[in-house]
Amino acid sequence: MTTDLRRAIDESPMSRYQWTAISICILLNVLDGYDVLAMAFTSTSVSDDWNLSTSVLGVLLSAGLFGMAIGSLSLAPLADIVGRRKLILACLVLSSGGMMLSAVSQNATQLGILRVLTGVGIGGILACSNVIGGELASNRWRGLAVSLNSTGYAIGATIGGLAALLLVDTFGWRSVFLVGGVCTAALIPLVLWRLPESIDFLTVRQPAGALDRINAFAGRIGHPPLRELPAATTTGSSKGGVVDTARQLFDRQNKRTTLLIWTAFFFTMFGFYFVTSWTPKLLVEAGMSAKEGITGGMILNLGGILGTFLLGALAARFRLARVLVAYLVVSAALMTIFVPAAGVFALALVVGFGLGIVVNGCIAGLYALTATSYPAPIRATGMGWAIGMGRIGAILSPLVAGALLDADWTPTSLYMAMAVLFVAAAVAVMAMSAAGRPSTTGVSGGVGTDRTADLSRS
Repeated sequence: MTTDLRRAIDESPMSRYQWTAISICILLNVLDGYDVLAMAFTSTSVSDDWNLSTSVLGVLLSAGLFGMAIGSLSLAPLADIVGRRKLILACLVLSSGGMMLSAVSQNATQLGILRVLTGVGIGGILACSNVIGGELASNRWRGLAVSLNSTGYAIGATIGGLAALLLVDTFGWRSVFLVGGVCTAALIPLVLWRLPESIDFLTVRQPAGALDRINAFAGRIGHPPLRELPAATTTGSSKGGVVDTARQLFDRQNKRTTLLIWTAFFFTMFGFYFVTSWTPKLLVEAGMSAKEGITGGMILNLGGILGTFLLGALAARFRLARVLVAYLVVSAALMTIFVPAAGVFALALVVGFGLGIVVNGCIAGLYALTATSYPAPIRATGMGWAIGMGRIGAILSPLVAGALLDADWTPTSLYMAMAVLFVAAAVAVMAMSAAGRPSTTGVSGGVGTDRTADLSRS
C-alpha cells in the first residue's frame, strides 16, 4: 500500500470498524480455548464411558493438538498466498464439521481422528487470526490487539468448562462437542460480513480486485481512495510459492529470530497444555471431587482472561520481553506450589487463579512477539510455524504426562518438571531481547525497528 495509507492505519485513532474486526479475531481464538478444554473437561466422562486407560486418554488429549500443529504448519503458508480471510473461512468449515461429528463418535479411534480433523482447522484459524488482528491495528494498539486475541483462548476455555458443568450431567459429554460445532459454524457468516482481508496481504500479493478492496477499507477508516496499486514490496518475495515462503524463515535476516521463537513456543506450550489439559483430572487424583476438579480448571482460565489483558497493558509501559520473562518465571514458581496447595480447596483456587493469569499471559506474549517479528510476505507463515512448533510441544505434553503418571510419577513431580521448562523458555526470550530483534518496546512500539519500516513502506 502507499506509505500514506499504511501511515494512516498506524498513526490514526482506531475506528469502530477496526475494533469490530479485531473483536471477530478474538472470537476466532475463543474456538481454540473451547476446543482444547472441551476434551479436557469431558475427559473423565469419556474415559468412564469407554473404559479408557490413562495412556489412551493422553492420546485423545493430544489428538486435537496434533491436528493444530498440522494446520499451523501446512495451512499458514497458504494464508500468505491465497489470503488470511479466505483461509479462515475454509478452516471454519473444517473445524465446525469436526466438532459436530465428534459428538456422534462411537469409540476412541473415531473421536481421535475427528479431534485431529478439528485441530487442523483450528490451527489454520489461529495463525491467520493473530496476524490479521495485528495488521488491522494501529501502531499504538497493535501489541494490545494481538494480546487480546489470546484472551479469546481463556474465554473459550472458561466457556468450555461451564459447558461441561451444565451439559455433561444432563445431556452427556457429546453435547459439549455439539454446542462447540454449532457455535463455530455460526462464526462463518460473521466473518463474511465484517472481517476484511489483510491490507498488507492485498498490497503484497495484489490479487484480482485488490485495489477495490483496499479502497473499501480506506473509506471505512476515513482515508481517501488510492488511484492505483503501488509497486510490490521488496521485503521478501511477494509471488513465491509455499516452499519459497517457508524458506525465508531461515534466511540470514530471519534465522536467529525463528529458532529462538520456536524454542520459546515449544517449551511454553509443552508446560501450558500440561497445566490446562491435566489439571482437572490431577486435582481429582489429589482428593477433590470431579466438579471441584473442573472448577479448578475453570479458575485457571478465568485467571487467563485477566492475565492476557494485563500483559497487553503492562507492555504499553514496559518492554514486552521483560514482561514476558517475568510472566514465565512467576509461572514456574507457582507451578511448584500448586499441587501442595490442592489440599486446601480455597488455597488451590487462589494459587490456580494466579497460575492462570501468568501461564495464559505467557502465550499472549509469545503471540505478540511473533506477530511483529516477520515482514508481511511471510508473516502468517512465521506465526503459523511458530504455533506449529509450540503445538508439537503441546502434543508431547499430554502423552509424556500420561506415560509418566502410568510410571508412578506424582502430580507434584510433574508440575516441578514443567516449571523447569518455563525457565528454559524465559532464557530463550532473554536471548531474543539480547539479540535486539525483534524490538520489544510494547504496544506503542509494536514491531521491531526494521519491521516497523516494513509495515510502514510500500
